[in-house]
Amino acid sequence: MLGNPAYPTYQVFLAILVSALIAGLVMPLWIRLLKIDGIGQQIRADGPQSHLVKAGTPTMGGVIILLAVCLTCLIMAKPTTELLLAIGAMLATGALGLFDDVTKVVQKRSLGLTPTGKMIGLTAIVLVFFVIAVNFCDVDAAIRFPGGFAIDLGVLTSTFTFGDMVIQIPWLYLIFVFLLLAGMSNAVNLTDGLDGLAGGTVMMAMLVMAAIGFLRGDVNLAIFCAACAGGCIGFLWYNAYPAQIFMGDTGSLALGGALAAVAVLTNTEVVSLVVGALFIAETLSVMIQVISFKATGKRVFLMAPIHHHFEKKGWAETKVVIRFWIVSAACGALGLALFFQLG
Repeated sequence: MLGNPAYPTYQVFLAILVSALIAGLVMPLWIRLLKIDGIGQQIRADGPQSHLVKAGTPTMGGVIILLAVCLTCLIMAKPTTELLLAIGAMLATGALGLFDDVTKVVQKRSLGLTPTGKMIGLTAIVLVFFVIAVNFCDVDAAIRFPGGFAIDLGVLTSTFTFGDMVIQIPWLYLIFVFLLLAGMSNAVNLTDGLDGLAGGTVMMAMLVMAAIGFLRGDVNLAIFCAACAGGCIGFLWYNAYPAQIFMGDTGSLALGGALAAVAVLTNTEVVSLVVGALFIAETLSVMIQVISFKATGKRVFLMAPIHHHFEKKGWAETKVVIRFWIVSAACGALGLALFFQLG
């Protein structure tokens, strides 16, 4: 392990730097390779017309973010069950996103996997993650609210015996974890629509989750979250407007999955919803738009997700991104404050 274990705060901060350096140094090589192979972003035809010039920009920058996170954890953290499970959830959702990105490139269209195919993949990932988290990581099947209030979702639990192994499945909590992990993965994916938007907002959210992991006494999970934030920093150097590379579904699904996985492993699911409130707002804007159009034939927003709505209102892309960063930082600060109110 790099660094002195007697100074865990030092390790967490150092993990940010190490991950950022790895991502920042490797990213130019990855961009060059993608350009040689002609692997570029496909832009949705019904999106803002100003985005059409971005067609062909290298994508799948998330691959390097995940590489940076894994190498940083390998160098600096101890391979605990919780850490390996968080990394596994991140890589599994990232692999699903990578398949989606490759499909888009091969078929040369902005839509990759079908919603059904993506949901089947996410369901399988959640099931494996859930069984291990509940049965081997002592995750409590309860959701805790600020003020000490908690709801026990383990009231409907089935027990299965496989030889000497006993597996418990709290069904209500399984549904909740599925909604959290699948929902957060897709929410970050929807947020990834402007240069620097997803990278910056995820960076802030993961910094807060690193603090929560540290305060929970799990330095290894804190290092993991710090590495995710650092990977985003290294990526942002090349993703800032005008972007030289996009993170793609590889990065957005993986980082959303990582955020949700850490929330479950630290029993801070409700707090994570506040920390990731911006991602939830992006998702709700799409849902509201679809429901309104199908029900009344009218649109609530000029375009969804909501970051495109503000573009349509005349905000410059950089203004939207910076203001969304500010909102994300505020949500993170509120989430951290509420964390101290948990029972």
